[in-house]
Amino acid sequence: MLLSLLFTVPAALAEQKQTLGKWDVHYIVVNTTFFTPETAQNYGIVRSKYNALVNISVLDSTTGEAQVVSVKGQARNLLGNSKTLNFKRVKEGEAIYYLAPLSFNDRETFRFNVDIQRGNEVQTLKFQQEMFVE
Repeated sequence: MLLSLLFTVPAALAEQKQTLGKWDVHYIVVNTTFFTPETAQNYGIVRSKYNALVNISVLDSTTGEAQVVSVKGQARNLLGNSKTLNFKRVKEGEAIYYLAPLSFNDRETFRFNVDIQRGNEVQTLKFQQEMFVE
């Protein structure tokens, strides 16, 4: 249900993907006001125009199968202030999502560094995104 909601996000917030080693890592950062109050309550999401949700999905690049991994990360703004991303694993059927809340100010740009680990394999997802208050 959550993933299907995220696929309907406008193109400006479209999901992105990077291939890291043998994984396809899909990621999106979306303002929590996008979610209905009911959906937010079901997933423990705090709705606010100053809160976003970082959503990471890790798939085997060959089979497309969702991967159980450890995900941890940091979001650093352009002033150098860092926020730890505390990811929570959510499983819906065959899909697995890693979700982390992020508070922000209008037009704040973050550089994300997210470590994804399974066993001895560690890959780092890096991306940048500007956040807007809606």
